[in-house]
Amino acid sequence: MLGAMQDWTMRVTHVVDHAAREAGTREIVTRWADGSETRTDWAGVRRDALKMAQALQALGIKKGDRVASLAMNHSRHLVSWYGVAGMGGVLHTVNPRLFDDQLEYIVNHAEDRVMLYDVAFQPIVDRMKSRWTTVEHYICYDSGEYSQSFEDWIGEQDGDFEWVSGAETDPCMICYTSGTTGNPKGVQYEHRSTVLHALAGLQPSSFNFSASSVMLPVVPMFHAASWGLPYAGGMAGIKFVFSAVNDPAVLHDLMIREGVTDSAGVPTVWLAHFQYCDKEGIDLPPLKAATIGGSAAPRFMIERLMKNGTRVQHAWGMTETSPIGTVGGPTWNWDQLSFEEKVEMTMKQGRPVFGVELRTVDLDDMMTELPRDGETSGALQIRGPWIIKRYFKAEKDATNNEGWFDTGDVGIIHPDGTLQLTDRTKDVIKSGGEWISSVELENAAVGHPDVAEAAAVGMYHPKWDERPVLFVVRKPGSELTSGEVIEFLTDKVAKWWLPDAVEFIDEIPHTATGKISKKDLRDQFADYKLET
Repeated sequence: MLGAMQDWTMRVTHVVDHAAREAGTREIVTRWADGSETRTDWAGVRRDALKMAQALQALGIKKGDRVASLAMNHSRHLVSWYGVAGMGGVLHTVNPRLFDDQLEYIVNHAEDRVMLYDVAFQPIVDRMKSRWTTVEHYICYDSGEYSQSFEDWIGEQDGDFEWVSGAETDPCMICYTSGTTGNPKGVQYEHRSTVLHALAGLQPSSFNFSASSVMLPVVPMFHAASWGLPYAGGMAGIKFVFSAVNDPAVLHDLMIREGVTDSAGVPTVWLAHFQYCDKEGIDLPPLKAATIGGSAAPRFMIERLMKNGTRVQHAWGMTETSPIGTVGGPTWNWDQLSFEEKVEMTMKQGRPVFGVELRTVDLDDMMTELPRDGETSGALQIRGPWIIKRYFKAEKDATNNEGWFDTGDVGIIHPDGTLQLTDRTKDVIKSGGEWISSVELENAAVGHPDVAEAAAVGMYHPKWDERPVLFVVRKPGSELTSGEVIEFLTDKVAKWWLPDAVEFIDEIPHTATGKISKKDLRDQFADYKLET
């Protein structure tokens, strides 16, 4: 062979090496749960990650072993993302919002040997210790009262350490799905898939980071790899501002004081921030970009952020996709669009980044590929280098023989590749042989000024098989009636989509990741009967 390129293995330790070398003094700020604040930088993150890798080896942790974290967003958690991978281990980010039985299952299924945790979750640790049979060591990130503290633990090392080498396809992180049906499933990310995913996140059509970006991620580091932000941010050498609590007053103060330009979170995060600003009579922070994912954002939310001068990046993905699948940014003709047209475009979930392929198939046979005509709705499938092939410890692949993974989502693909999600396959309402999108119905309903939250569920109907029932949580002090809700919806959805009933409830159940739990809602109203 007369010519070749250098052999450079794609491992995540290259990310923190680059960040420390090229942006070593760029700040990493943490606001802790007790109100204190600490500051480090990318050089400090790398130094502590090297010490952590040494400390793990001193405990007898070996390449391929799993190390769990039960923690919120902070700099020591960020150190763990690189320190565990740096000694060849696999970081298992544990969702503290899971039920005890799920927490027991995932920690034992992953065979975690070390548990790193925030002192705020000490009650969970105390409760679960006897049930976590594989955990040998407990280390507290922010206190030494109950176990060895993180700072003392890594402080015993000198940081004179070489990153453990290995193949690109070695695992570096594992996240479990929220397990709405059955036990949660483990999704194991590889070094190669993670580096490729982070590179995709840097694209202008994705997070669009630059050296001047200041990111406050509200999406937790324990959920879907925090959307890949800690790795993409390291590649760009950005400033991170972390908060171990998600109180909107705290977040708002940090955004103003630290000059935050970018943030990311699920729709409920933005809704809570709106309510805080309205109550206090203050403006939204002057963010340049806001990424919204986890579930579809309603129109009023997108409009308000855009009127604030904020670029709204409506994204779609899942734990199984690392999680970036699509991101919505300005289109080629953005400057020629009216404000209303820009809102309409932003309400969709954006276009696939390079590396991702999407298609929709017929909901009834799940085999026939559907046209990208902007009208035909079908089951969404995906494939690519950071998309799951097989769940952790599973015996069979999660994909079909062509590599397509069935996402469980229902959507429309437009001719330009833009994805428009309409539902989940298990939540879509089939009435008289026609499909009704519960998501679109809900998003239309929460546009009413007196609606705090809404969930649409298909209920049995003797003539139409199913008809939509809308469950609504009123805003405090509201006396909203069902008739007023339906009247509000009449010019926003098709007439035959209008709910047969509107039921007002005090609270809508949510999953551990903050999404509306239709399963729990159906169970709660299992005996509900529609009038014919």
